[in-house]
Amino acid sequence: MDSVPRPTWANLTASLLCVLLLCSSSGGAQGRPDKETREKFYGNLVNGAKNSTSGEGSIADMFDRVLEKEFSENDAPETPDKNSFNNSIADNQAVLETVAIITHDKKKNESHQANTSKSFQIGDVFGLENDGSDDMTTLIDRKDNVFVMSNRKSKFPVLQVDVRLISDLVVVIVSATIGGILFSCLGQPVIVGYLLAGSLIGPGGFNFISEMVQVETVAQFGVVFLLFALGLEFSVTKLKVVGAVAIFGGLLQIVLFMFLCGVTAMLCGANLSEGIFVGSFLSMSSTAVVSKFLVEKGTTNVLYGQVTIGTLILQDCAVGLLFALLPVLGGSSGVMGGIMSMGKLLLVLSGFIAVTAVLSWYFVPRFLKLMIQLSSQTNELYQLAAVAFCLLLAWCSDMLGLSLELGSFVAGVMVSTTDFAHHTLEQVEAIRNLFAALFLASIGMLIHVKFLWNHVDILLASVILVIIIKTFVVTIVVKAFGYSIRTAFVVGLSLAQIGEFAFVLLSRASHLNLVEAKMYLLLLGTTALSLVTTPLIFKLIPAVMHLGILMRWFPSESSMQNEDKAIMLEAYNDRSL
Repeated sequence: MDSVPRPTWANLTASLLCVLLLCSSSGGAQGRPDKETREKFYGNLVNGAKNSTSGEGSIADMFDRVLEKEFSENDAPETPDKNSFNNSIADNQAVLETVAIITHDKKKNESHQANTSKSFQIGDVFGLENDGSDDMTTLIDRKDNVFVMSNRKSKFPVLQVDVRLISDLVVVIVSATIGGILFSCLGQPVIVGYLLAGSLIGPGGFNFISEMVQVETVAQFGVVFLLFALGLEFSVTKLKVVGAVAIFGGLLQIVLFMFLCGVTAMLCGANLSEGIFVGSFLSMSSTAVVSKFLVEKGTTNVLYGQVTIGTLILQDCAVGLLFALLPVLGGSSGVMGGIMSMGKLLLVLSGFIAVTAVLSWYFVPRFLKLMIQLSSQTNELYQLAAVAFCLLLAWCSDMLGLSLELGSFVAGVMVSTTDFAHHTLEQVEAIRNLFAALFLASIGMLIHVKFLWNHVDILLASVILVIIIKTFVVTIVVKAFGYSIRTAFVVGLSLAQIGEFAFVLLSRASHLNLVEAKMYLLLLGTTALSLVTTPLIFKLIPAVMHLGILMRWFPSESSMQNEDKAIMLEAYNDRSL
């Protein structure tokens, strides 16, 4: 005689779920099962407990039918999308264009085209018929622009993962780590390792990165957190001291570069507008690279570090003004239009600084104190609040037409006025280091090693010329504000490279036909090579300073420190009075 199997915990759990779903499958009288259905269900439930099978009438079958009745496909939540295909075409927000589709199939790589004629067919563009595919399909337009999916259409809400983006980020982080370790073992700055690692994995190297735009977008958090940390270490008292040279001196540097390059262009028979643009282009320095070196050297709070950081922040603010100037130089906008754009931007900047000053006085200390109280057991909430505050200020600044860098730096300065600056810096330091390495590696991906090697002679000569001119101009300007020649010279060397913002300015100028192709390539290569040589310049600064003291070009270090302290004390006393 066969023994009756005892019901398992799984069977009992499934039975309980079936009972609950059957009883609550519908709130109305029409949805309730009748007496015959209930008797049949309970009978099958008892039989299923004795003999669980996968056939009809089993617990699994009853459970499946109850779920099918409860969750109909017609009840699937749908998210309205105003940017859908039909809506975009109807609102004249989109233009039909021929594209090539790459399916990333290992066995075959088919290409489809969407016909732009009146009778066109829309196929399974993103391969949605194969829902099990984890890879993202790619579109390529006629200009070789590559697009990846941003929102997969699905019947039900599902977690969407861009596997290639994850792979790209893994490649960048691992490569930057290896490059940093290698150069650290060689006694060289790790920044060089980050830059060269990026150049090897980028389009100019082995081309390991598939989604450049996405990686560079994520890497922008590196600049945000780097500037936020700099703001935390920035002394408001010292900011007031170096404010004159940072604001007026920084603007004077930009104007001098534009004037010198414009006059040179006229004397050489070139276009005046192109010369002015080259001057504004050369006046930009690298905020991320220079700031990283100042942090590593622990010189963010010394006088020349404060002057350097203040000048870099001014340059970041001036980027918006330069963008407003480009259409005027390119002839696509009138002079009055450019003046109006600049005036509006200056007004927005003044309002932004005023609002943040009020918030830093009343809101920020109370908010951080509350976060400290709520984070008595763990610092997780405080760390999250600090990151959120930084990102919110950076986003607001960017939405106002300023820059992410300015907003994140202002957020750090606002926190630095409280007693929680050091604690906040400890919480975000690890995040800053990770994203800073990611950003520097992404900058390295813009460097094409083969292009630099093929034109190394003219590009190296251009970089040397840029270093000499920028060092000379910046030194003269800083010295004119009463600083020692040694401090002015160190600031000049620190700002002697061309910054990453120059890539953005150069791209915009190219779209406006402001620069010719040969000048574009020259400026592009010079910028890339100057970023590579920046670590070498910082490495040579102590040796150059020592040589200058021996040759009596500069005063001794002790006298220079006394002079700088006197300048800071005098400026502080003037403001106190």
